[in-house]
Amino acid sequence: MSRERGSEAEKVATNYLKEKGFKIVNLNFHSRFGEIDIIAYKDKVWHFIEVKSGKGEPIYQITPKKLSKILKTVDIYLQKHKIEGDYFVDALIVQNGECEFVENITF
Repeated sequence: MSRERGSEAEKVATNYLKEKGFKIVNLNFHSRFGEIDIIAYKDKVWHFIEVKSGKGEPIYQITPKKLSKILKTVDIYLQKHKIEGDYFVDALIVQNGECEFVENITF
């Protein structure tokens, strides 16, 4: 996904999450392992969200290797900010201006 298209998808995803009652805490958090597109909070649960868009089935762009990097980055974020409690790693698929939220992709 091009940087421009990715930024647009993240903007659509952020607006979608806000409309659904999520508090956006951080965007594009980087670690040496990778990046988390959106970090949000709702109903006492942290959500670490990977945004994907494009043709076909973008959810399949989240490979086991990519998921491993996301989980390592989540651990770093939790430690850095001394966060304890429940969290999910989620995917938000953006296609043609529509959003599909897939909660807890790590189960």
